[in-house]
Amino acid sequence: MAVLPIRRTRRSARGTPRWTPTVAGHAPSRFKQLLKHVALIAALIVMLYPLLWMLSSSFKPQEEIFSSAGLWPEHFTLANYIEGWTALAYGFDVYFLNSLIVSVAAVLGNLFSCSLAAFAIARLNFRAAGWILGVVLLTIMLPYHVVVIPQYVMFSAIGWVNTFWPLVLPKFLATDAFFIFLMVQFIRSLPRQLDEAAKIDGCGPFRIYWRIILPLTLPALATTAIFTFIWTWNDFFTPLIYLNEPSTHTVPIALRNFLDATGQSSHGALFAMSMAALAPVVGFFIAAQKYLVEGIATTGAKG
Repeated sequence: MAVLPIRRTRRSARGTPRWTPTVAGHAPSRFKQLLKHVALIAALIVMLYPLLWMLSSSFKPQEEIFSSAGLWPEHFTLANYIEGWTALAYGFDVYFLNSLIVSVAAVLGNLFSCSLAAFAIARLNFRAAGWILGVVLLTIMLPYHVVVIPQYVMFSAIGWVNTFWPLVLPKFLATDAFFIFLMVQFIRSLPRQLDEAAKIDGCGPFRIYWRIILPLTLPALATTAIFTFIWTWNDFFTPLIYLNEPSTHTVPIALRNFLDATGQSSHGALFAMSMAALAPVVGFFIAAQKYLVEGIATTGAKG
């Protein structure tokens, strides 16, 4: 470390000058920061390139998508968006509405059921609480494909195939162990004196949950809502199993219908509708990203 000649900074209480050395170490640190920023920008470009290519291709004619090497369209057109919106059996607004219904219902179901289960495990004093949490965590390691056939047989016997119930009902039964664990960790960080004060005022367990605990778990609830919405909106496998009628298809299945294995695939319309399908997810994430970061940070720090 190089040391420059000493210089006068300020006088002491007795009037004698105080001398301090000046360290010349700013240049290497600034160079390291510059390298970090360049590396991050390069990584960002690599990650965003497929999205930028799809956005560019959505404005290109069909014959120009794979023949043109540049990102900027040589012939700008909106025909892909117009064609994609009306190319399938139903207008794309039908598929958007189906996905919206399923996603919003899944969010409401997870918020209520997972928070209620987490409150019971974290706050109610009963012997099996630890065992129940352990079983809940074990279900995270269970592959979803193991239970697909039994669930399909059960819902088929009830007559719920080609309906939204198989996609929505499990969310109201606290089947997402990850969100239960997330909320258990958050609720355990809250002081129990709040529960004791509420009991003195005559509140029962459910009223404590509804009036005291639930408002304080807003960051964890926001995190649950964001991840549930994104995962449900992008889910392809589960709707593919239960939704066979075109009128009940969600957005991921509708996008798959643009690719025909036996005929000509409409890549331009596919890319255009893919960009349209990204809009709700990106908008929802941008609107709630503050709560997402706060929920993850507080849960990880206190949990």
